[in-house]
Amino acid sequence: MKGYASDKIRNVALVGHGGCGKTTLLEAALFATGVISRIGRVEDGNTVSDYDKMEIEKGYSIGASIVPVEYNKVKINFLDTPGYFDFIGEVDSALRAVEAAVIVVDASSGVQVGTEKAWNTCKEYNMPTFFLINKIDKENVNVDQVIADMQDKFGTSVVPLVEPIQGDIKEALTEAVAESDEELLEKFFNGEEFTDEEFARGLLSGIANRSITPVFTSCALDGTGVKEFMDALLKYVPAPKDHPEYAGKDADGKDIARACDENAPVSAFVFKTIADPFVGKINLLKVISGKITPGMELYNTRAEKPEKMGSMFYLRGKTQSEAGTVPAGDIVAASKLQFAQTGDTLCDKANYIAYEKVNFPEPSLYMAVEPKAKGDEEKISSGLHKLMEEDPSFVVERNSETHQTLIGGQGDIQIGIVTAKLKDKYGVDVVLVDQKIPYRETIKGNSDVQGKHKKQSGGAGQYGDVHIRFSPSQEDFEFSEELFGGSVPKNYVPAVEKGLRECMEKGPLAGFPVTHVKAVLYDGSYHEVDSNEMAFKIAASLAFKKGIVEAKPILLEPVMHVEVLVPDEYMGDVMGDMNKRRGKILGMEPQAGGGQKVIAEAPQAEMFKYAITLRSMTQARGSFTMNFERYEEVPAHLTEKIVAEAHQDEE
Repeated sequence: MKGYASDKIRNVALVGHGGCGKTTLLEAALFATGVISRIGRVEDGNTVSDYDKMEIEKGYSIGASIVPVEYNKVKINFLDTPGYFDFIGEVDSALRAVEAAVIVVDASSGVQVGTEKAWNTCKEYNMPTFFLINKIDKENVNVDQVIADMQDKFGTSVVPLVEPIQGDIKEALTEAVAESDEELLEKFFNGEEFTDEEFARGLLSGIANRSITPVFTSCALDGTGVKEFMDALLKYVPAPKDHPEYAGKDADGKDIARACDENAPVSAFVFKTIADPFVGKINLLKVISGKITPGMELYNTRAEKPEKMGSMFYLRGKTQSEAGTVPAGDIVAASKLQFAQTGDTLCDKANYIAYEKVNFPEPSLYMAVEPKAKGDEEKISSGLHKLMEEDPSFVVERNSETHQTLIGGQGDIQIGIVTAKLKDKYGVDVVLVDQKIPYRETIKGNSDVQGKHKKQSGGAGQYGDVHIRFSPSQEDFEFSEELFGGSVPKNYVPAVEKGLRECMEKGPLAGFPVTHVKAVLYDGSYHEVDSNEMAFKIAASLAFKKGIVEAKPILLEPVMHVEVLVPDEYMGDVMGDMNKRRGKILGMEPQAGGGQKVIAEAPQAEMFKYAITLRSMTQARGSFTMNFERYEEVPAHLTEKIVAEAHQDEE
């Protein structure tokens, strides 16, 4: 593939609901430009962009892939993104590398949840957006109705665009064009006609500022409308140089911006990483400014280290073609970069700029991962960290309290793919289990107990005797002494405190850490010869076990603060479900774009699979965030069950 100058490049992301035909559309574009001799089918696993073994097996896109199409002396870098909501991180990455997005709509399904989500994401990124209604050959398809539904859902900016622009379409566009420019608006109100040049300028301006969202139609399978669609992209998608300046920070953390200009100092953004088992790590870069050549040394602003550009190549699906000089605005792949990760900026050190990282969504579902074979823990950890380089939208956490390794992602499909890749690429078989709850134990009452440790077995014996009062405390652990008359020598008091602190790690009720306890050492006795620190430590632990049991011990559970964004029509279901989870609704806030934010508190134990339930309850339109709030007492009937399970696990 030859190199292209900045003004001969267009970067476009294909987004939309799963199964709307994004991947097949690219096949049609490649077929129309003579790159392939027949259109591949997703079902047959022979498409250019879904080349990953897992994608072929599953029959849907998992990662964003780049497919450049050379058409009329211009290169369109298409980024094909997954439609499944679990892989929204891939869409976020792709949108950082393009100047426009095309939302593909299945003509027979019309506006789907994925269409809405894609629209909202493009709005968030303030991205010039186009609609392509695909599969218009299907039976009983009413394109006019689909467009009417889109206008109803997304507003009057949605306008069909058919070349040549005339008649009703021109009339519909004229008002939108007028609103793109004050001069044109004045002319419009005065009833004056626009010149062709004014109309074209206003149309481009309206698309760039999102006041116009053109709609095209196609049938990817037989090629209908595909060339017209690409003609429109060449004409209406902003060239990289027309993108507003890219915001970044200088070496002192101050705001600066850089235009997409091949004569400016060099800078590039790593928007995606591919972990290739044969080549190793491949980083996909969007060149923002200047030009990059093989062998050039750039500075990695996050790693604070120089990176040498080794071999560079253009990717089309999995095929690679060597790249020479790559100018601002183009996308290139680089292998063997030592430090580069997704979200990194590479620049000329003397002209430092660091662009904002990719903003990945917070995980909404956590599962614990356990090895099927003993001793595979190290392999799991290493495999997961390599997979995280490829997909930073999932996280891996080690819970030091429950000793579980947790994977957090957008849903069960993403987590399932992570574990499948773990087996496929790194040969580690794992099982997914629910995460354990970090319960706590505390006391509600008071107790006054003696702990006596006496051991005599030839030679020196051991003797320690303490009297301790236990009561609830506002602090995590409070210890004091009220000794008199030397009943326990002062030098043994720290051993008593140490013995108690060690016992706090594992309570007598169910083995969970103990919290909010006050202990007062007020009496005891000792032996001149047999008393030592160890004896008093043991005596304290005996007192603790007895004292906590006598002071009305209870279990505490973590309660989470939950905020759920819900469209109005699902409010009843969501609130009813929250009540079933022992949740308390604290309030509701109407949202600017419609829908409500439900603010609630619920026990963590009831919220593990909430991401899956909320998705099915709201047809994937609802979303939520959840943070730890505080500990609260577990209801008595549940305490018995939890204690019984804890003792069972010990056996």
